[in-house]
Amino acid sequence: MAGRTSLIALALVLFVSAAPTPVKVFPRALPSVIAVSTAKTYLSELTVAAESNSPAYDRNRFKTWDIISGTCDTRETVLKRDGTNVVVSTNCHATSGTWVSPYDGVTTTDASTFDIDHIVALKEAWISGAKDWTDVQREAFANDLTRPQLVAVDASINRSKGDGDPASFLPPLTSFQCEYVRAYISVKHSYALSVDVDEKAAMQDVLNNVC
Repeated sequence: MAGRTSLIALALVLFVSAAPTPVKVFPRALPSVIAVSTAKTYLSELTVAAESNSPAYDRNRFKTWDIISGTCDTRETVLKRDGTNVVVSTNCHATSGTWVSPYDGVTTTDASTFDIDHIVALKEAWISGAKDWTDVQREAFANDLTRPQLVAVDASINRSKGDGDPASFLPPLTSFQCEYVRAYISVKHSYALSVDVDEKAAMQDVLNNVC
């Protein structure tokens, strides 16, 4: 009996050893995210002002998506950047790959289930200064790949965010909240957009207690 038990135990060890180790795919980091110390400095430099939606926000004043290279537009470029093992068709549509939503950890192999989120939402930009820009400036903002402004995320969480600022929306994954807020501050600072009191307080709290 003891010999049989040993053989069973050995078989189990061999089975576990032979089992393939699952490959965990992590969300890609946002480009050019500033350090926490820099984020604190930038946050202190942002103008604090009440939001203004006059004239009323018009989504059509922010043109998307621009052609970035060849036939690849902004959405397709971000999907390729943020995915793993992404394969695209001749017209630049992602046909396969793996994407992990950094907001909530949702993973997909179907790019059509992901949105490209603007870290600083377009309406939020409008009511904090972009209403005074030209349409050309708004288009550049909506397609900005040089700053941490665009990220591929699960469509459901993107709809939950809506036009919210950090006072009303933070990624459910606490592990991404610090990076999200640093990216948000960086974009607002780069474009000289204002923040309201609650928005600033929410970001300050993340920088002090999460980062």
